[in-house]
Amino acid sequence: MGTCCKKKTDWVKKCMEYEVEGAMQEVDQRKLGKRLWKKDCQACKLNRENAMDHDRWKKQIRDD
Repeated sequence: MGTCCKKKTDWVKKCMEYEVEGAMQEVDQRKLGKRLWKKDCQACKLNRENAMDHDRWKKQIRDD
């Protein structure tokens, strides 16, 4: 039996053919990235001014 002739009960085939019900939210990748960046900066206690000082930025990230 070749790979193109999988049984209908094969779990891999079922997963590949599975259709999700309901509406999916569209995500703006830029907004998501910015939101995650802000969250990471808050966790490390960093701000925009710190980003301009590369040495301080690196030290702060390594310390946390």
